[in-house]
Parts: sequence; C-alpha cells; structure tokens
Amino acid sequence: MLNETIEAININIKRAKADSEEITSWNNLIPEIFENNEKRRTVDSFIFRFTKIQDLIGEKLFKEILDKVGEYRRNMSFTEILDRAEKLEIIGSADKWINFRELRNSLSHEYPSNEAELIKDIKLALDYFAEILCVYENITKYIKSKKLLN
Repeated sequence: MLNETIEAININIKRAKADSEEITSWNNLIPEIFENNEKRRTVDSFIFRFTKIQDLIGEKLFKEILDKVGEYRRNMSFTEILDRAEKLEIIGSADKWINFRELRNSLSHEYPSNEAELIKDIKLALDYFAEILCVYENITKYIKSKKLLN
C-alpha cells in the first residue's frame, strides 16, 4: 500500500511540476489568463494536482507511515496525525502542513468571478508547491531510513 501511494504521489508531482513550470514561464499572472483556454487548462491542471498531492500525502501517506511504525490509531484526528508526524520528525511542522491544507481548501472552493483572489492563491500555491516538494523529499528520506518499503 505504501509503495502504491508513493507511486501515485510521484506521478502527480511530475505532472504538477510541468504545469508549475509552464505557469511560471508566463510573464505575469493576470485575470486575462482565464480568457485563454490553454492557460486556463494549465492552471486548472496545476490546482488539481496540487490538491491531489496534498490529499495523497495528508490522507494516505501520513497514516500509512504511522501505521508502519506502530503509531497510528483508527480514531486519530487529522491534527493528531500531523502532531504525531511532527514528533517523529516525519515532517518539520504540523502548522505548516495546516497552512498548505487551508490553501488547498481555498483553491478547491474558489469562485471564478473572484479572479484577483484566485490569482493570489495560485501564486501562493506555486510557492507552497516548492515547499511541499521539500517536505516530501524529507518524508521519503524518513521512509528509507526506517526501511518502511517492501
């Protein structure tokens, strides 16, 4: 199960990287990008991958790692999972992950009429995506150091 989750995360990261690189290659994120179908699709794809990566890591990977090291209980809240992951040094900061999740929630409930807010959130998502990649790299180092893969 852990192997499949990691594989799914890696696929989504690869696709999100391509989208984020394309978005950052544009001169500027302005409301007019939403009038261009290709650019809108790229932004939509990035947002989808950004949220998918967080779901896979937050809802699956953390639980699977904690389960492998004997620290997971079925009745744990998401906050408890993050706190435990921080204490075990799987992640550096539970609070930071909560910030990632809040942005994820904002992006998934964004209304198209508020393009200025959406652009602000997309810019923040691009920054957070780079941070999530670093967090994920540390998670994979933890997995390898604990020999959790089959």
